[in-house]
Amino acid sequence: MRDLYINRELSLLEFHKRVLAQAQDPDVPLLERLRFLCISCTNLDEFFEIRVAGLKQRMEIGAPAQGPEKRPAEEVFDELRVGISGMVEQQYQLLNKELFPQLADAGVRFVHSDDWTTEQYEWLTRYFNEQVVPVLTPLTFDPSRPFPRILNKSLNFIVRLHGKDAFGRRRHRGMVQAPRSLPRVIPLPDSISKPGEHNFVFLSSIIRVHVESLFPGLDVDGCYQFRVTRNSNLYVDDEEVSDLVRALEGQLKASRYGAAVRIEIGHECPDDLREFLLDHFELSDDDAYMVDGPVNLNRLATVCDLDDRAELLYPPFTQGLPEELRSDKDIFSILDQKNVLLHHPYQSFAPVIDFLGAAATDPNVLAIKQTLYRTGAESPIVDHLVTAARSGKEVTVVIELMARFDEAANISLANRLQEAGAHVVYGLVGFKTHAKMTLVVRRNAGQLVRYMHLGTGNYHHATTSVYTDYGYLSSSKRLGEDVHKLFLQLTSLTRADDMTRMLASPFSLFDALHDKIRRETANAKAGKPARVIAKVNSLNEPQLIDAMYEASQAGVQIDLILRGICSLRPGVKGLSENIHVRSIVGRFLEHSRVYYFLNDGKEEFYCSSADLMYRNMFRRNESCFEIRQKAMKEQIRHDLELFLTDNCQTWILNGDGSYTRLSPGKNERIAAQDTFLENLASPKLVKD
Repeated sequence: MRDLYINRELSLLEFHKRVLAQAQDPDVPLLERLRFLCISCTNLDEFFEIRVAGLKQRMEIGAPAQGPEKRPAEEVFDELRVGISGMVEQQYQLLNKELFPQLADAGVRFVHSDDWTTEQYEWLTRYFNEQVVPVLTPLTFDPSRPFPRILNKSLNFIVRLHGKDAFGRRRHRGMVQAPRSLPRVIPLPDSISKPGEHNFVFLSSIIRVHVESLFPGLDVDGCYQFRVTRNSNLYVDDEEVSDLVRALEGQLKASRYGAAVRIEIGHECPDDLREFLLDHFELSDDDAYMVDGPVNLNRLATVCDLDDRAELLYPPFTQGLPEELRSDKDIFSILDQKNVLLHHPYQSFAPVIDFLGAAATDPNVLAIKQTLYRTGAESPIVDHLVTAARSGKEVTVVIELMARFDEAANISLANRLQEAGAHVVYGLVGFKTHAKMTLVVRRNAGQLVRYMHLGTGNYHHATTSVYTDYGYLSSSKRLGEDVHKLFLQLTSLTRADDMTRMLASPFSLFDALHDKIRRETANAKAGKPARVIAKVNSLNEPQLIDAMYEASQAGVQIDLILRGICSLRPGVKGLSENIHVRSIVGRFLEHSRVYYFLNDGKEEFYCSSADLMYRNMFRRNESCFEIRQKAMKEQIRHDLELFLTDNCQTWILNGDGSYTRLSPGKNERIAAQDTFLENLASPKLVKD
């Protein structure tokens, strides 16, 4: 059984390696390579906080093997450790051997303390005394002064000390915690840099050089940075919780000090201090990563948007608009005539924001309903909802408080909306609301008309510039009826039945997808052409995988475009020879979810908020909507075929779980994301 499936955690780690490969690609602009390196480090942070933390918990309690492959947690952890160690080594080799030297040649320098000029040293000393010392709390510890609590992913320093303190007691160790209020990368002023250069210094270097001044009267014999990653899973009991907001707020506070799952330590740290830290955090050698550089590489992202270094960045572009939105007509008049399909980020997300803005101020709009999963702290979407509520419109917002790592922000926006007079409904505990829907009820010529936006991605205006997604604007009567039923399901918890244009989890989506795959299987067995294409983020639902295996054996051609996790093994003789899996990793994060079925020539196209994961099928509220307009179906078919011919940013999944990157070689270079930029967006003119 285990040979039929790829372990979820191991598959996800392979994705993180593909992101790191973008940082290693010399064809990617230099600062973008640095950005990809930072993203790979942030990805690893979350991987430890959630996936590795879960594995370690299962190991501690002796839980049985999980997942369709049934691999013991210990076995998975050991394999992960090998892969992660190699990845971390590559990260720091890339930074020290390639990116730092090449950036320095381009006039972007990270100045090592050994290379500080006298002027730079004097300026940094003043900076340390004026900006850093006032917020630092150097500590020593003994049996009466225990080791301080360490915040998740915070920057800290273990210090070796000699001598007696002011009270005559010998001190051997101290510690310095760097508050998160302090920037980790400090730009040096132009006055102490060469013309045209950008010079930066790490906060860790400044503290290390000046640490002795923090312990007057004691001798400092070493200062070494370290960073602890903690279990950040949130646990809310479905049966016992009576107030979700209060329970979640308590869990958020506790998660800052969850069980340690990883420690990163400067590679020069002596063995005895390393062992001391491991003992204190109850970690083993397998949980320690000795790094040659700053322990928090993701903070380097602050350098990746230098205004005067356009040549080191991707070329800027202006997001396009579909032709039907280029007129002076208001959005409701346009949607009365035709539906609109948007392809982000190549096409702008502004029409969606404008749609909400128009609804908020239009006197003919009676009600607005919306789901919010991730929106960002400063959201124009929320601003429009607040405006609508304050103007007396009926505003209902379904907010998913359990959106991972956005829980605090969602609690804050829920409070803001409630204060404005909106009806706020929290996602059902145990069934996250992941659907992306907006419904506007408007009086039009004496009739009530439903206008809606459905999407494959979040209502987060910032991520729409880097995530690829589809958005669909419509006033279709039948689709509006389905969206209305789904909102009733979310607010009153009554089941939405008899929908004609939509599918939804946890009730109808799985069965529909499963049946459609089996229908292709039956067509193939009957000698008819049969094909399935799915573009999603992840696939691990075992029943759908088994249905695809059966379809492949019947002769169905299956193409899967999966960015991240894939538990299916493609290309296995006698099992999955007709299944091909590719992952596209490029400038933008592939995020759209699309399902295609040949259906004996009566082609079906669906866009969805749902991936092909067990959780999306059975433990979430998801939306999936059919695309029926001929022109839109042709557009999506063209998009899918372009992804399937990409030979520049594509990785092919092998049957053993590894990936091989395609190269155009002597063939025509085809890069899907570049083609979309050329066809849907406009290059932005940049002044010399």
